[in-house]
Amino acid sequence: MYDVIAIGCGPFNLGLAALADGVDDVRLAVLDSRPEFTWHRGLMFDDAMLQVSFLADLVSLVEPAHHLSFLSYLKDNDRLYQFYVREKFHPTRREYEAYLRWCAAQLESLHFGHHVRSAEWNGSAFELTVERGDAVEHFEARHLVVGVGTEPFVPAALAGLPVDRFLHSADYLFRRDDLLRAGRVTVVGSGQSGAECALDLLRAAGPAVSWLTRTPSFAPLDYSKLVLEMTTPSYVDYFHALGEPVRDRLVKEQWRHYKGISSETLDDIHDVLYTRDLTAELLCGVAVVSAVARADGLELTMLHADSEKTFQHTTDAVVAATGYRNRPLPFMESLQDKLDHDAAGRWVINRDHSVRGELDGRVFVANADLHSHGVAAPDLGIGAVRNAGILNSVTGREVFRLPKSTAYTTFAIPG
Repeated sequence: MYDVIAIGCGPFNLGLAALADGVDDVRLAVLDSRPEFTWHRGLMFDDAMLQVSFLADLVSLVEPAHHLSFLSYLKDNDRLYQFYVREKFHPTRREYEAYLRWCAAQLESLHFGHHVRSAEWNGSAFELTVERGDAVEHFEARHLVVGVGTEPFVPAALAGLPVDRFLHSADYLFRRDDLLRAGRVTVVGSGQSGAECALDLLRAAGPAVSWLTRTPSFAPLDYSKLVLEMTTPSYVDYFHALGEPVRDRLVKEQWRHYKGISSETLDDIHDVLYTRDLTAELLCGVAVVSAVARADGLELTMLHADSEKTFQHTTDAVVAATGYRNRPLPFMESLQDKLDHDAAGRWVINRDHSVRGELDGRVFVANADLHSHGVAAPDLGIGAVRNAGILNSVTGREVFRLPKSTAYTTFAIPG
């Protein structure tokens, strides 16, 4: 019998295991179907930077002296002075993954190669049926944390393209050599992933590059200081208390806080175009209506938003930087009628990240609460606080002291 079983081992549930390490009265296991911990390998460009500070590690914003902090990783790998002299708060994405793998190697609570097939409530605990190779094992837990992450999303307009000439940006580096041999490559989508793929193709100076997006511009992330306060617990408190229609409207309006492009990447793209005098096609305000494979390439029918006219775009390969969506949860099927859902069919999630329902045991979520907790939900900087709150709720005591004041901005009506 475990106190908590976390399903899925991305950075958030890895952080839960890190914080729980050393909490004697919490027996925790993390189950993941993959053979080992990896993180965004298909987009691990050598110079790609993390978009948040090193303080957004697994533990520091709750326990900065924790033995699994990023600074502890640097010290253990004799890189502390090099990081200090570098004078940059943002690690590379590659180094951040190395830090996560360093943490994973020290945690005995992680169990890879464990695929959760089903979860049921027996009246006093959750019973999990788990496949481990050819064997089937059974686990019990008083509480669950669902953190299976997201999966690549491909819109219907692109879904029918042949796989040898089409890929999602999540697989970009695995298919890069094929793309460089193509005559024309089109990147669809203008988040950070789309920008990094377009930049890499431009730097390679191989195929002709087109970069298309339905957003009105190639918009930068809004990372100004006071806007960043919307990723703090103070804003989460405010957002969670709002009505469902208001929350849904705000999430749509605030896309630039988590779906935009870093200003540095945009500058790099312009510099490459200018210094190498490259001819590339950059189109914004256009959406893919349909796509078919022809003998001479892929033909995309595009809709221009401002003129409301369509036009044809021909290319040899398409990279869909079209984002991610929450993974389906077939193992939770038997529990769904015991959990509350909102008008859109999403789980109703309490402030402590537990799903409202009729079960005595609680189901918590990690990074599946954008609709209830706002733009901070996918931000690495909220992970430690969310996990500390989950552990406080599970134990019924203040294992970790949570920050009380996290923003200068007042979001609610004063008083």
